[in-house]
Amino acid sequence: MHTRFRSRFFRSGRNVLVYLPPGYDWDLDRRYPVLYMQDGQNLFDAATSQVSGREWRMDEAAEWMIQHGELAPLMIVGIYHGEAKRNEEYTPTRDPRSNKGGLADRYGRMIVEELKPFIDSSYRTLPGSWDTGLGGSSLGGLVSLHVGLNYPDVFGKLAVLSPSVWWDNRFIIQRVYDLPGKTNTRIWLDMGTAEGSNSSRYLQDTRDLRDALICKGWREGDDLRYVEVAGGNHSEDAWADRIGTTMQYLFPR
Repeated sequence: MHTRFRSRFFRSGRNVLVYLPPGYDWDLDRRYPVLYMQDGQNLFDAATSQVSGREWRMDEAAEWMIQHGELAPLMIVGIYHGEAKRNEEYTPTRDPRSNKGGLADRYGRMIVEELKPFIDSSYRTLPGSWDTGLGGSSLGGLVSLHVGLNYPDVFGKLAVLSPSVWWDNRFIIQRVYDLPGKTNTRIWLDMGTAEGSNSSRYLQDTRDLRDALICKGWREGDDLRYVEVAGGNHSEDAWADRIGTTMQYLFPR
C-alpha cells in the first residue's frame, strides 16, 4: 500500500495498492506486465470497498490462475478513486445537464506522468505499452477507454467492463468515430443483460460502442473481445465473476 500518493493534478492524495504475483520476491531477474485498475478500494478487500462487504476478489483470481498456468504473472495496481470527486475524475466531458464531470484528461495525466513512472521505478515492471493495461467498470470503464485511446503508446490493453456509455449523450462513441485511425490496442468490452433500471438501453449503448470500434478497424476475435453476460447486473459480484476471464484475454499465459 502506498498511502496518499501525491499528484500535482489534484489537491488530495490517494491510496494506491499494488498486487505482486507469486514468485516476485524470489525470481529477482524477472520483470512483469502491469494492469492499472480504477476503483482500487473495491478490488482486493471487502473491508475497504465502497460497497460494504463486496469486492472483486481480483487478487484471489490472479493468484489461482497464475499458479495453475492460466494467466501470465502480472502486477495489478489498484488506484483508489477520489471519493466525492470520483464522478468528476472518471468522466471525459462536463455533462451540460448536470454541469458535472470533465476531469478525465487530468486524471489520465496523473496516471501517465506520475503514477506509472513511480511504479516503473519502484518495481520490476515491463514498461512497454503491450505489457501495460488499464481497466475498470461503470464510469471506471468509461475513463479507462477514454484515457487508453488518448495514450495508445502507453496502454496496449484495455479492460472495459459495463462502461457508462450514456455519459454526455454517448460522447465516448463519437470519440471512437473521431479517431484518426485504429490504435494497436487490445480491448475487452462487456455488458450484462440486467444492468440497472434501463438494461436494454445500456446494452444497446454498448453494442453501438462495439460497432464503432469495429468500424474503426478492431476485429472481434482478434484484438476486440465483446461479451454480453446473460443475467449480469451492475455490481462488484458480477465483475468479480468475470475479471479472471478478462485478465486471461488481455494477459494470456
